[in-house]
Amino acid sequence: MKFGRLGALLAGAAIAAAAFVQPAFAQGDAAAGFPNKPIRIVIPFAAGGGNDLFARLVGQRFSELIGQPVIIENRPGAGGRIAAEYVMNQPADGYTMFVGASGVMSVAAAIYPNLPYHPTKTFTPLTMTANFPLIVVIPASHPAKTVKELVDWAKKNPDKANYASTSPAFIISVELLKLKSGMPATMIPYKSSNEMVLSVMQGQSLLTITDGPPAIPQIKAGKVRAIAVTGSQRSAELPDVPSMAEAGFPEVNTQLWSGFFVSAKTPAAIAARLEDNLRKAIADAGVNQKLKAMAVNPGGTPSAEFRAMIDKDIQTYVEVVKAANLKFN
Repeated sequence: MKFGRLGALLAGAAIAAAAFVQPAFAQGDAAAGFPNKPIRIVIPFAAGGGNDLFARLVGQRFSELIGQPVIIENRPGAGGRIAAEYVMNQPADGYTMFVGASGVMSVAAAIYPNLPYHPTKTFTPLTMTANFPLIVVIPASHPAKTVKELVDWAKKNPDKANYASTSPAFIISVELLKLKSGMPATMIPYKSSNEMVLSVMQGQSLLTITDGPPAIPQIKAGKVRAIAVTGSQRSAELPDVPSMAEAGFPEVNTQLWSGFFVSAKTPAAIAARLEDNLRKAIADAGVNQKLKAMAVNPGGTPSAEFRAMIDKDIQTYVEVVKAANLKFN
């Protein structure tokens, strides 16, 4: 009778152990057979833009490493939010990856209270592809040669202090500078970063903080002046332009980035396999060199580090939005 009870206890323990181990085996089996079909990369912007170019470059090497074709799918609209919502509703099997940019992820999470997704809760950040600083641009004829001189000039001439901007990512960058320096400036809206730079070039705006492609040609032609790049390091494309840290404003550290994500419900073993191959693709010498030629800093950061960076970004942007009383529709 005692033996029967002992046997029953052992049998119960075995069943419990099997129930506990089964999910681990299931995940292992899923990872062992993954991938066995093409992987989609959904990009929330039109073809030809920076995020699209990054994804195609990395995706080609990633496809070779993981042994399956990669299908690029562009789904532009609503600043990238349409694509993010589409991906969050796809099967969480690792066969659909999302290219998330800072604007559609960390900035959107900070400025839209009813955003239906969260960058690090709805999604698993796999790795950052690249990041790049923004450039503080003023008219070439302006007397200011440094950020501090610009701030002082704006304080003495508040009626002439304005800035050109388009997207929330650019607006937040200028508002952060205003908060940290006390500089006054009223935003003038434009439709593109190219129009922003043109506005500064024509003297219609005192400054803009913009991305490199529309600004660098005008800077090198002497039509506008770059007085700083956001962040703690100088840009390889503008080696003579100080960083905001060097300019005395280390907290103005906004940088745009692009990275790969999957649904947070994706099995951990599959997410790890995707991360590993993406990081290898980004670290590839040829890929790395081509990314640098686009005037960006190649990423390849571990998932946990990427996640921590995004969460920190969100908190910074939330603080700026509240302090500046910014409203976005």
